[in-house]
Amino acid sequence: MPNDLSPTARALRALELLQVRPGTTATELAERLGVTERAARRYVEILREAGIPVTSTRGPHGGYRLGRGTRLPPVHFTQAEALGLVMAVLSGQPGAADPEDLVSAALGKVVKALPESVGSQAALLHAYASAAPDPYATRPDPAITGELVGAVAARHRVRITYRGEAGAEWVAEVDPWSLVVRYGRWYLLCHSHRADAVRTYRVDRVRTVETTAQRFEPPAGLDPVAVLEENLGVGWAYPTRVVFDLPPAEVARWIRPPMGRLEPLGDGSVLVGSTRNPAMYAQEWLAVLPVPFRVEGGEELRTAVADLAARFTAAVAGPPGRTP
Repeated sequence: MPNDLSPTARALRALELLQVRPGTTATELAERLGVTERAARRYVEILREAGIPVTSTRGPHGGYRLGRGTRLPPVHFTQAEALGLVMAVLSGQPGAADPEDLVSAALGKVVKALPESVGSQAALLHAYASAAPDPYATRPDPAITGELVGAVAARHRVRITYRGEAGAEWVAEVDPWSLVVRYGRWYLLCHSHRADAVRTYRVDRVRTVETTAQRFEPPAGLDPVAVLEENLGVGWAYPTRVVFDLPPAEVARWIRPPMGRLEPLGDGSVLVGSTRNPAMYAQEWLAVLPVPFRVEGGEELRTAVADLAARFTAAVAGPPGRTP
C-alpha cells in the first residue's frame, strides 16, 4: 500500500480485508497493509472504537472476523482500481460494451457511484471502448453458478442434472472442488461418484443443482487449473499418439495439457492422449508445432492429418501440367 495513507484510510482498508477474508490473522493483515503487526492490531482497535464489532480467535484456525450485522461504509476505489475493473469486465465479457447488456448496466452503476476525480476516466473507458465478441465464450446461468460456488465454499456434495453435447441428460452426484474459467468457458472441476473419477463439466450445461448434506474434503494441494487442463486431455472418444525424435524437455514448451501426456520414449518422446475432434487436433494443435513429429495413432487422427496435408499440398500446387 502507499506509504502516505492516513491511519483512517488504513483502518478502512483493514475493514475491507476482513470483509473479504474472515479469519485474517494479524500477520496477514500487517502484510497486506504494509505495516507491522503492532500497527495492524492498532487499526483493528480503531475499528472497534468506531463501533464496528471485530472479534478475534486464537489458535491455528483463528484470526479476526467481523461481527454479524456489521454495516460497512461505502467502498472506496483508486483511479487505477476503477480503470482495472472496467478493463477486466470488458476483457471477460465483451458484451459489456453494449449499453443494453445486463453486466454493462451493473458496471455503469458502479462507475457512476464513484467520485468524479476517481471515476471520470473509467466512465470514458466504459463509454468509448469496444470489444470484439468471443464466439467460443459461454454464459452460464448466474443462479446455477451461485449454487455451485456456494457448494464449493461449504464443501457440500451436490446432485446435478447435466445435458451432454448430444443433448442427452443424466443425474450425477459430485464433490465440487472448484469452478475454473478457461478461454471464456466456465467449468466445474469435481469428483463424480457416478463415474468414480475426476470430471470436468461445462457449467452452462448444468440444468439443476441440489445441495446435499454430505460433506467432502478436496485433495490436498489441489491446483484446479492444472488438474482441469490435464483432465481435458483424457477420456475422449478418439485416441491420439504423436512421436517426437526430441526429448521431452525440448518439446514440452509447445505442448498444451489438453493435447495429452508427454512421456520419454527412448531418445525421444511420445504424446499420448485422446480427443473428441481429430480434425481440430490436427488443424489447431499439430499444424502449429515447430518441431518434427510422426502421428502413430489413432486412425481417426492419422486420417485428419492426411486430409490436412492434402489440402495444404493442393493450396500451393500449380495448374495441371506445370511444376509449382
